[in-house]
Amino acid sequence: MNFVALDFETASHQRHSACSVALTIVKNSRIVDHYYTLIKPETEFSWRNIQVHGIHPEDVRYAPRFDRVWEDIKPCFKENKLIVAHNVPFDRGVLQGTLDYYHIEQPHFQTLCTVQSSRKLITGIPNHKLNTVSAHLGIQLENHHHALDDSNASAEILLYLENHFGTDLLKKLVKHV
Repeated sequence: MNFVALDFETASHQRHSACSVALTIVKNSRIVDHYYTLIKPETEFSWRNIQVHGIHPEDVRYAPRFDRVWEDIKPCFKENKLIVAHNVPFDRGVLQGTLDYYHIEQPHFQTLCTVQSSRKLITGIPNHKLNTVSAHLGIQLENHHHALDDSNASAEILLYLENHFGTDLLKKLVKHV
């Protein structure tokens, strides 16, 4: 499979408040590259979000704004590219909200959610949170809610599902944006 696993962390509940992003690039069912950066959001940080991911306003003081980051990551969102995330609606919503905020044209791509995929294919676990699924599958997740660790875990989950259930079943779960 070829896909890009995506993960955002946000400064607040606002969808355009991305404060970090990570991409894990998979080609021929192998992780071949990574991208990670902090982002300086144009919104205030919420204490609740800081509590979740540990990113503080001073951490992003000199980070690029999203419109600059988009220039680096835009090639990963080419037409019909498969974008994977653990809870796709959240990460897709952050991408769309941030692109709208900067008046950047929305890309069109395919998505596959590893939460939904794992719910359909993995039974016998108490929930399908990223850390629970990762632990169940023996996938290392060192720092949950660090965007790069989360995107890597999402990629590993999909690679596990591909290896154990095949691509035909997974293709049925792909959605077009």
